Amino acid sequence: MPGSCLGAAGAFNQPVPYPSVPPGDADLYVNASVFPGCFANGLPPAEGAVLAATQRPLAQSVLGEKSGPPAWTTIPSWAIIGTADHVIPPAGQLFMAQRADANITQIDAPHLSMIADPGAVASVIIQAAQATS
Repeated sequence: MPGSCLGAAGAFNQPVPYPSVPPGDADLYVNASVFPGCFANGLPPAEGAVLAATQRPLAQSVLGEKSGPPAWTTIPSWAIIGTADHVIPPAGQLFMAQRADANITQIDAPHLSMIADPGAVASVIIQAAQATS
């Protein structure tokens, strides 16, 4: 994705095969030297290092899988846009949120907004729960 730190050379480690996987699939990990500045920018460096070391992998196969019908076409949506996100550029997030007719909240946070500003994220979750109950 243009503007994403994940598009840079060396952003991912070598794919890691795992047991019981279809041929050609593997786990992908964001390079530990890239992770803090990419996903955890704005968080303390030590916290970014721990997050890098404990990240969950992404199955390589999901990058080519098609999704089903989008839920946002039939249910109300909420979006929190971290304006300091380096993984998904905020303009892309805003486009997707507007297309979904989402209730949009923008906060000064990185991709991991739930860690950087948990109070703002919890507030939006509470708003969504109250609006749909």
